[in-house]
Amino acid sequence: MSNRDIGAEILAGINEIKEYKKGNISLRNNELREPSAPQIIRSKLKMSQLKFAGLLGVSTRTLQDWEQGRRNPQGPALALLRIAEQHPEVFSELR
Repeated sequence: MSNRDIGAEILAGINEIKEYKKGNISLRNNELREPSAPQIIRSKLKMSQLKFAGLLGVSTRTLQDWEQGRRNPQGPALALLRIAEQHPEVFSELR
């Protein structure tokens, strides 16, 4: 079990919201940027379409459609492409 005080964390969060609304503080935020095109990411990883599609959990045909602009990756696939681009070592370890 952790020694966290959830009640205190919730109260701190509420106080942070109040201070933000008063204009006393600014909140941290992270914007997700769009990943590069799948074929660029795949070529940087030096993977075949078959291998890369397998790691993403999509069919080779789906990957080909993305690479040729017939379809766009959505949802979890976008998240995996971001990971592949920003942390390629993760995909290299899965080979």
